[in-house]
Amino acid sequence: MLLRFNLFLALAWLIAHSAYAAPYLPASDAQVLERLPFKANDPVARELAQLRAALQRNPRDDVVAVALGRRYYELVAAEGDPRYIGYAQAALAPWWELPAPPLEVLVLRASLRQFRHDFSGALADLNQALTRDPHHPRARSLRAIIHIVQARYAEAGSDCLALRDVANELIALGCESMVQGLTGHAAQAYAALSQMQAQHPEAARDERLWVLTRLAEMAQRLGRLDAAEAHFKQALALDITDTFLLAAYADYLLDQGRASEVVALLKDKTRSDTLLLRLVFAEHALKLPTAKTSATTLADRFHAAQLRGDTVHQQEEARFALHVQHDAKKSLALALENWKVQLEPRDARIVLEAALAAKDQAAAKPVLRWLAESSIEDATLRRLAEQLKALP
Repeated sequence: MLLRFNLFLALAWLIAHSAYAAPYLPASDAQVLERLPFKANDPVARELAQLRAALQRNPRDDVVAVALGRRYYELVAAEGDPRYIGYAQAALAPWWELPAPPLEVLVLRASLRQFRHDFSGALADLNQALTRDPHHPRARSLRAIIHIVQARYAEAGSDCLALRDVANELIALGCESMVQGLTGHAAQAYAALSQMQAQHPEAARDERLWVLTRLAEMAQRLGRLDAAEAHFKQALALDITDTFLLAAYADYLLDQGRASEVVALLKDKTRSDTLLLRLVFAEHALKLPTAKTSATTLADRFHAAQLRGDTVHQQEEARFALHVQHDAKKSLALALENWKVQLEPRDARIVLEAALAAKDQAAAKPVLRWLAESSIEDATLRRLAEQLKALP
């Protein structure tokens, strides 16, 4: 299977939470748990049905279990619905607690754990997997992403370098460019990845999607907004539904004051909390009659997550608290909790914004320290940091 990074799954959207409840087990095979959003003749629905039937016949078939779990995991990228993570974990139930399950189970378990922000558990699985098979591309790439998310850039760089031996050069360079783009070398990384992309017109669509999204992010941080928009539109033109891409482009449009385009982009994608948040921002900016209902729906989802002990959307909830509920102290508390596990530009931004709104420069010290130590080139973060430092 083609190697594919998705930062909402391996970051952010991705994506993430160690305190999830255990998967629900139905009382019988006949019990209906969920009506999935597929048509009866949808090939994805048929594939899922065939895999579920095969696993029901032999629940300890790890090959089928991994195939089904991976398919659910991939659906999180497309649909943005975190319930698929629970379905994927249920497929791995016979091996979930084993210290040394089969290799592919181990790597998929790490993927699910990182999505839930159980980064220590995910890294333990990945370290074991790479001890068994140092050339495993999924394990190597996922470990690189976790290191990036947690600002361990030297370790991430080593894993990206190792990808040269197990992935194609476009993906390996893309990984390296992510590290360089966060450590003071964004312009060089952007130029190198742009050139490499141009040299590989034969790249698979999902690889091009990933590279174009990374280029858009780097261009945006460098203040090259026209280039960023061009990359986003090229990625969207590939016609691959991807939650992280949609969220990143929606954020770009919101920053440019183009809320009506966000509504058109996301109006039928409200199953995803990540995308619903952007839609709420756009509806509020436009003062649409649907704004209050959408905000209430999202607030209810955040409350339900809190009751489950689920911290997956702390960054999003912090943004909601600041920009919709206008509660700077609540936003800052959530943003700082999120910063303990995710140290990426969007995580830094909400800390700085909330600290500014709360007039609490001291609270933002961890982010200000990261800005200085990483040498990240990000026009928005630098502007916010200067505003914060100027507070009396």
